[in-house]
Amino acid sequence: MDDSTYFEEQHLQVRDMVRAFAREAVAPVAAKYDASAEFPWENIAKMGELGLLGVPWSEELGGAGLDLTSYMIVIHELARVDASHGLTVSAHTTLGTSPIVYFGTDEQRQRYVPLLASGKVMGGFGLTEESAGSDAGGTRTTAVRKGDRYVLNGSKRFITHGGVGEIFVVTAVTNPEAGTRGISSFILTKRNDDLARATPYGIGTDASLPAMKGFSSGRKEDKLGWRASDTRELIFQDVEVPAENRLGEEGQGFVNFMRTLDAGRIGIAALSLGIAEGAFEEALRYSTVRKQFGQPISSFQGVSFQLADMATEIEAGKHLVYHAARMLQAGKSVTKSAAMAKLFCSELAMRATIKAIQVHGGYGYTKEYPVERMMRDAKICEIGEGTSEIQRLVISRELLREIGA
Repeated sequence: MDDSTYFEEQHLQVRDMVRAFAREAVAPVAAKYDASAEFPWENIAKMGELGLLGVPWSEELGGAGLDLTSYMIVIHELARVDASHGLTVSAHTTLGTSPIVYFGTDEQRQRYVPLLASGKVMGGFGLTEESAGSDAGGTRTTAVRKGDRYVLNGSKRFITHGGVGEIFVVTAVTNPEAGTRGISSFILTKRNDDLARATPYGIGTDASLPAMKGFSSGRKEDKLGWRASDTRELIFQDVEVPAENRLGEEGQGFVNFMRTLDAGRIGIAALSLGIAEGAFEEALRYSTVRKQFGQPISSFQGVSFQLADMATEIEAGKHLVYHAARMLQAGKSVTKSAAMAKLFCSELAMRATIKAIQVHGGYGYTKEYPVERMMRDAKICEIGEGTSEIQRLVISRELLREIGA
């Protein structure tokens, strides 16, 4: 992809800065954090200082004041080295912060966004439940109005930053008779469960945020990939949430969260693209130094053709991701383009990482090289924020709607 197709000078500056950070700060510790499954607080602090946790938000709200293309570049470049770091930016920014930016009141934005944009505390997004995964409308968590408060009961599953976060946007049913139009959203706060490791870096918590009684996180998930990303259950037991913490109007929670997922899918597409590109670069480099039958394995068609396929598909993925980001920045509907980017790039990440391991041969199956970690990180990209099957459903529905129109 010609850099001038989607990138201006500021985008190239962001890319170079994040690429250097990923090379110098992330690459040396990625395998360690993957093995220990610990949240990388030291790097989170550095990312906050660089403004990477508030890229698209205004400077008035504590953000970097950059555009959505810059934001996708950050995710893409981090994921080329380690998907967990890229996911942290994506989940924190799009899922944890953007609903407050786009659907919150001025008071809510001023109260919560600066803490999130600066990286002072981590944010999360509570939608998925035990019986509401692909069927996001199947929410069972309830919010009952009692005077000036709502009382929440229920739980959320597989929540990124569930343990390490302090600010969460969650959905709950306020009108059981209204279907998806009876789902509302709320801002909840709790204590970071990993304070002992976060405190030395001066981040992870803010004393002004109340720890809402009855709001807690469950056990940490032991995952195949994204292991340096914190994933847990959120539990609500008679949590009293002030009415002013409702996000948007009653009944608008489902619609607003679907809009949030459109943007989130572009982020996961950028993440997937980064994984694929990182795996390709590792395979390309290895193929030029590994010799068999007296010559580099890159000289054999069985290897060089796989590299050619990977490079071609990565180029296509870049156009899908940055085209969707440009549409989102322009305020256009991205339901179809986001689903296409997410579907193609997530499946590309799996294809590319499997090929990268094949190019590495037996070494690719060991932890001596990062491609086995990249393959484990790639798989969840086909599942999280809407499975590949859901993306195909979204795309086909949009196509038929366009024909009808």
